[in-house]
Amino acid sequence: MSQLKGLKHFYIPDEQSIYLLSHADAKKLKDWVNLCISQLEGLGYSDIELLGKGAFGFAFAGNAPSGESRVFKFSRITLPQHVQDRLEEEAFMLSHVNHEFVPRFIEYQQIRRQSILVMGRAPGEDLEKVSLKTGPLSPRIIVKIAVQVGELLSSFRQYSENGEIKPIVHGDIKPSNLVWDTENETVGLIDWGSSVFAQTDITGQYVGNNVMDLMSGELHQTNARLGDVYFIGEEQLNGALSSPRFDEQGLASTLYALASGQSCRYGSKVITPSSLGLPKMLANILEHMLSEDPIKRRQGGDYLFNHLHVLKNMVFTQDKPAQYTPLIPTWLAHTQNRADIETVVYSSRKSYLRQQARLSDSLDEKDVEELRYIDDAQFDRYYKNYLQGMGDTEKAFVSAISRLGRYPVVGGMAVRWEPEGIYVDSSLNLYDESMKAAFDLAVNNVINLARAIHKPAVFKCCMFNAKNTLHIERESEDEDFKPAGGMFIPYELSRISAQKDESRTHSYFEDGDDPDELLKLPQEIIDTIVQLNTIHHTGCIIFEALPRHLKIHNYYTLLDHSQEERFQTLLAQLVQQIPKIKGLGISGFMKLPYKDTRFFEHKAKLPEKYYPRNPKAVIEENAHHV
Repeated sequence: MSQLKGLKHFYIPDEQSIYLLSHADAKKLKDWVNLCISQLEGLGYSDIELLGKGAFGFAFAGNAPSGESRVFKFSRITLPQHVQDRLEEEAFMLSHVNHEFVPRFIEYQQIRRQSILVMGRAPGEDLEKVSLKTGPLSPRIIVKIAVQVGELLSSFRQYSENGEIKPIVHGDIKPSNLVWDTENETVGLIDWGSSVFAQTDITGQYVGNNVMDLMSGELHQTNARLGDVYFIGEEQLNGALSSPRFDEQGLASTLYALASGQSCRYGSKVITPSSLGLPKMLANILEHMLSEDPIKRRQGGDYLFNHLHVLKNMVFTQDKPAQYTPLIPTWLAHTQNRADIETVVYSSRKSYLRQQARLSDSLDEKDVEELRYIDDAQFDRYYKNYLQGMGDTEKAFVSAISRLGRYPVVGGMAVRWEPEGIYVDSSLNLYDESMKAAFDLAVNNVINLARAIHKPAVFKCCMFNAKNTLHIERESEDEDFKPAGGMFIPYELSRISAQKDESRTHSYFEDGDDPDELLKLPQEIIDTIVQLNTIHHTGCIIFEALPRHLKIHNYYTLLDHSQEERFQTLLAQLVQQIPKIKGLGISGFMKLPYKDTRFFEHKAKLPEKYYPRNPKAVIEENAHHV
């Protein structure tokens, strides 16, 4: 790995924004999407829209001539054939499932080399998106999801063919694979790309009774797909034989993430299931199912499936918005439409990960050195593998930072761990008032997780609008990057002018040289940035130089309006100095607006909080006291 050439990236967005691609790559992507749409139109479908894209393919939605809404999955034709064949395997597995909570299989077809899987469309929105909008879901909804998915998984365990029990494993249960119909309050389980027939049952016994199966060697080799490492359980992560237990672990992770407003399972030692205001019975079940002890995990799973009827009959009062106190300030920005913001988080998470690895003894020095030199196309996969070298709370913290980037937000954050507690500098500006409560709760999760980490470290991140990224391309590395005429670095004005400058400049990562900042900026650019920093403003600028493509990520808000002319002049000067940039890599600066560092003492976990056992009695008692 350490022999790999080319740019050594510290970070790749989980899903690369089209606004960060080169002109040629963006055109290729748009052309390919348009080709898919025209192919579907040629088959008689209408109102086609791109739903999303992943490592293996793209999903579209459209209407059949009958008016029925459908989903189409296309495999990426650039992938090796054996990987493309996974779409046919997904079609095969889905064709065996017949349940009201699973959109039905319609057909699998091939147009020339292109494979297409056609399915019904689950009404509603996926639960990850719902969670991002609302924050933690209400205890009533969490219980409802637990019951519905629990009943669905029970039916998978009973699946049989020709009188032989063949349990089905979905293999990738997580919030984004559960579609929530708000009107009817029902789930739809989607994305069957990781599904298989189970090799063992819930007791660990091999399920095949066919002599050929037993002789095939399947007893020793798992048929399981990996699934999302942020949600799958230990057994699936470590390559155990496939089992219905995989899905109960995915369900436990999903319920926990939705109840806590997180995007992973790893925070459960700090933001514990017993702190989320859930009914005590469900909180105890989740404590067991998310335990490090495999016996406890199985006991929790068995208890859940044996008591679904109890959860189904629980009584709840009307849902109430979550009560919270923001731990650090966040601001609402009104100068742009939220649709104009596509947030990308660039962070020192690889640098932080390396710090944690050194401190944890889980990776030797060779591994740590290799981590620095991972080629960018494969980094995300390796990054997730290297997550195994971190403690669960550190994983949860990194995931919580990534979740902030799912909001229309620009700004930055710096966290410093010291023996006495943590110090937090931040500037977080949200462009959608309706998401304020959910965003504040997501920020609180970051702080609560950070407080439970004790190893000395520094973590910084910038959040910028990918749509503002400036792109300059060149034919070869021998040429200079030449900005087009009229190119400028945009900025906003704060609502109120503030002349007093109490701000301080952060280098993009740790102050001073950083091993991840592999692009050495010319002194002229450094001098201009130093001058900019004498003007009261907040924001960041990041230069990312690839062999034939320079990206300048940026967001700036000018706080001292009296300096606007000078500010504009210096930004124009930066653009003129771009041709002086030599070499490859990334480098940048972040400036936070006020020297208003927040301090928090270390705190191992949140206090217990349960849903009242008799909620109606609580309401009556409260009414009596009014």
